Amino acid sequence: MKICDLFKEKKVVYSFEIFPPKVNDDINKIYDTLSELKGVNPDYISITYSAGGSKNSRTKEIAEIVKTKYGIEPLAHLTCINSTKEEVKSALEGLKGIGVENILALRGDRIEGAVKTDFAHASDLVEYIKQNGDFNVAGACYPEGHPESANMVEDIRNLKIKVDKGVTHLNSQLFFDNDDFLKYLDMVRLAGIDVPVQAGVMPLVKASQFGGIVKMTGAKIPSKISRMYSKFADDPESLMEAGIAYATDQIVDLISSGVQGIHLYIMNNSYVAKRITKNIQPLIEKLNKKA
Repeated sequence: MKICDLFKEKKVVYSFEIFPPKVNDDINKIYDTLSELKGVNPDYISITYSAGGSKNSRTKEIAEIVKTKYGIEPLAHLTCINSTKEEVKSALEGLKGIGVENILALRGDRIEGAVKTDFAHASDLVEYIKQNGDFNVAGACYPEGHPESANMVEDIRNLKIKVDKGVTHLNSQLFFDNDDFLKYLDMVRLAGIDVPVQAGVMPLVKASQFGGIVKMTGAKIPSKISRMYSKFADDPESLMEAGIAYATDQIVDLISSGVQGIHLYIMNNSYVAKRITKNIQPLIEKLNKKA
């Protein structure tokens, strides 16, 4: 099923994002996570590509398991900046061969000193995918601005180019201040971008996340989260519960504000995914019954 059709059927689309293990790590870890998620049934599961431009991504392998074993639609990430057209075409043929219909088109990480290839921007990849298969193409957006953009106006202008080339919905980068996301959404709509935008929510449940992925993405940390960290940083169990509570509250507020979807960055943590889903599922189900 193409994800664009889900947005036509539901008021709120709910999805998870998982990531394959590193090349030398045990693939069974992600299989265990998927097994533990059995019965949770998000609308789709997004599967990331290898960081750093690695050509040894396990995205296809895991996408096939998600689709065939668990019956959940996969959204396979595909990057382009370090790949040739021939390599991307081969990847598309491989995904098509296992029945994947949905691709998240990303530029990917720059590699210092790498030779330029056939793609400079995610919009180039979107255009190429649309020319080489009947795929539904999703894109990424950045509520606090892409780190390489000069300003928000330039960032949204580039986003409009990507959407005009065929993106049917957008997944946002993680953020922790809903007001920032809602203001961004207003700007996106004023720019003439009318595709659905899913809000990217990452529960902060471990102390390591504050200095790791949050620092890497550059997401702004509201004072409410800073206080939470200061209070519970040395108490892992309490920090876990506080992080789940904050993410739940964030999602309820976003849904109350009329967002069209929630994209939960679960960091391969099935416990967190199940707890948050249990908290918000009745609300989402009730809204979707009215669709």
